[in-house]
Amino acid sequence: MSELIETLKVEKKEQGWKKLLSKFGSLLALIILMAVLTMTTDKFLTVSNLMNIARQSSINALLAIGMLLPILTAGIDLSVGSILAVSIMVMGIVSVNMQMGAVAGIAVCLLIGAGFGLLNGLLLTKLRLPHPFISTLGTMNIARGIALIITAAAPIAGFPYLVQFLGSEFVGPIPVSFLLVIGVYIIFHIFLTRTQTGRYIYAIGGNKEAARLSGINVDRVLIIVYTISGFMAALAGLVMVGRVNSAFPLAGLSYELDAIAAVIIGGASFFGGVGTVWGTLIGALIIAVLRNGLNLLNVSADFQMTVIGVVIIAAVFVDVLRQRKSKAN
Repeated sequence: MSELIETLKVEKKEQGWKKLLSKFGSLLALIILMAVLTMTTDKFLTVSNLMNIARQSSINALLAIGMLLPILTAGIDLSVGSILAVSIMVMGIVSVNMQMGAVAGIAVCLLIGAGFGLLNGLLLTKLRLPHPFISTLGTMNIARGIALIITAAAPIAGFPYLVQFLGSEFVGPIPVSFLLVIGVYIIFHIFLTRTQTGRYIYAIGGNKEAARLSGINVDRVLIIVYTISGFMAALAGLVMVGRVNSAFPLAGLSYELDAIAAVIIGGASFFGGVGTVWGTLIGALIIAVLRNGLNLLNVSADFQMTVIGVVIIAAVFVDVLRQRKSKAN
């Protein structure tokens, strides 16, 4: 009897460690990565470099928090990079070429992003396309094509100060763009944990058919999810324009891959129903820290792509293993 009790205690302890590792694994990985880079280069752990990382991570962090919602529903949004591009190009036409002012440009930028997100949601739910991979792949090409056509593939520069503000200004040493990220993530945390729609998003990812049978309007929730994802892509584009004071139609190329990587590295599951706001932020920071560290170590851009690819595969593999264990239990 005593042996059985001891065995149960050991198993309970192991389960506790596994649960703890599952919950804080991405944070531990970030801490270890930062410790390694601190030991390998004396340029890493400085205020200026850390603030540079915060600034660099802002665009991907905004894209990733939008991407988290489709992934929580067992979906995906491949169009966010192209939505970013078309949103900022239309903003450039309105606020610079047509000289209608910063407020009009920003409003149009965000509306275009939300509009393409809404289109993604409608294509998925009303046309009953088999998977969001199909609908968002289509809008990815449509949005990129429109961004190139409406500007004849030419960049637009010279934006008003208000447009540049989010991407260029600082509060003390802290970039305004990163403060925006923190504010957005707090809002998303409240949305996903304290609202009915947030709970519905997790329920749909856990079992879409069960959610439908329980009375959840699945189509409505999915339309909201993809509209928010598109809006966040436009907001990320606004920050990008602020950083470089220009918009170009090939902006955001392959950015959807970094956003997906941040979400998965942060502990979300491609199978849906699993993922957190703060885990996503940590995932975005891991990618930014990794890229920054490799730059400081003078690692070539080609090799950096390889390293990021390996990290993504490892994160997805961990997700698959986690799913297998949960099914086995």
